[in-house]
Amino acid sequence: MAQKSEVSLFTLGGFGQVGRSCMLLTTAESKVLIDCGINPGAKTPSEAFPRLDWANFTLDDLDAVVIGHAHLDHTGFLPVLCKYGYKGPIYCTEPTLPMMNLIQLDAIKVASAQGRTPIYSERDVKQIMQQAITLTYGTVTDISPDIKLVFANAGHILGSSLCHFHIGAGDHNFVYSGDIKFGKSTLFEAANWNFPRVETLLIESTYGAKEDIQPSRQEVESAFINAINNTLADGGKILIPIPAVGRAQEIMLVIDHYMKSGEMVEAPVFTEGMISEASSIHEAYPEYLARELRKKILETDDNPFDSEYFTNVEHHDAREEPLREGSPCIIMATSGMLEGGPVLEYFKNIAPHKNNKILFVSYQVNGTLGRRILDGSRQVSLLGKEGKIDVVSINCGVEKLDGFSGHSDYNQLISFVHKLRPKLRRVLVNHGERRKSANLSMSIGRMFRIPSHYPQIQEAIKLF
Repeated sequence: MAQKSEVSLFTLGGFGQVGRSCMLLTTAESKVLIDCGINPGAKTPSEAFPRLDWANFTLDDLDAVVIGHAHLDHTGFLPVLCKYGYKGPIYCTEPTLPMMNLIQLDAIKVASAQGRTPIYSERDVKQIMQQAITLTYGTVTDISPDIKLVFANAGHILGSSLCHFHIGAGDHNFVYSGDIKFGKSTLFEAANWNFPRVETLLIESTYGAKEDIQPSRQEVESAFINAINNTLADGGKILIPIPAVGRAQEIMLVIDHYMKSGEMVEAPVFTEGMISEASSIHEAYPEYLARELRKKILETDDNPFDSEYFTNVEHHDAREEPLREGSPCIIMATSGMLEGGPVLEYFKNIAPHKNNKILFVSYQVNGTLGRRILDGSRQVSLLGKEGKIDVVSINCGVEKLDGFSGHSDYNQLISFVHKLRPKLRRVLVNHGERRKSANLSMSIGRMFRIPSHYPQIQEAIKLF
């Protein structure tokens, strides 16, 4: 009888680090894989991909794969599972499927452009669409003989979800936060915390250090307006390296709002690198957006995504206009960490001139070019055309604005746990640099007097 209700969690990636999120949830009757990402800053396969080799299961053993949201550090390895023969169901929310499809296909393009062999093909990405089962928030679904799944809004990006696993006949309830924003943004309502039961919570810790307190929305927006107005007044260009999904839309809404109100200097805004495709997916799923924004899109002519300030650069021949000398403008391009994508061409042109500015608005993972520049590199070498090395001097301003993040800061993470406190028996902490996970875990244990642990990769944890 005791054997029957044993529940374990095997950590395969994204513990003590940001990147390659992946874990295996097992019971006596089921095996469910949760997330399946890659680590964008890693140099070797054993660091870049989830350690599926360690957990001693075959793809046929899996009852289901569950995906919390579309970002590559949570979905970048999923097409490889299909490539090697995973045939079972893949559960995600409705917008996560097209969004993940877009991001995974883009990763093939970026790898090929950098002269790397992609780890999967377009066929494998299409295969995911055949196997995906999309759910709305709040729908209860049986995903294995003894596990029910419910998704709830996580506030991080479009369709991002907290995953609530109801195991056995109410034996155990496990909630995985995924990436979570416990605060309202222009795009989304704050993460949902209202679970009927939750004994174990697994929570992210991207900003889990005590000093990771983001400024208020008001402060960050006025810092953003100033950074842009000052650079435009000097005749400079602002380059915003940005992830196409989530941050790009948030920043577009802010720019549109403040240019319309006259608080931000009007200037052309150029976007490149699947930002417009990602924005279209937001428009296709207005029910997943914040109330006011949903109203704007559905009930008025004032759809901020179609604002006249934005020009999408469809092809690299069209880069002449944003790069023309003496014409101040704002350029938003992917990728957000300068690890490939069109942003690199703009970077080469913009970095050497001192009246320009590079403005980071999203998290920069250890080991990425964005992180190196943020940490003060004044010269970097990039692979140029025909395999030549381009040395780029960074003479422009470099600024990082916290507060637009799709992640909760330290205070928001603590408040989220506080809301769930009456129900909790244990907290696990993942998705953060080791020091941040350790800090958040110890703070939770001390403040709420519940067992809290920050596992590393390749640990087996008995939940029940």
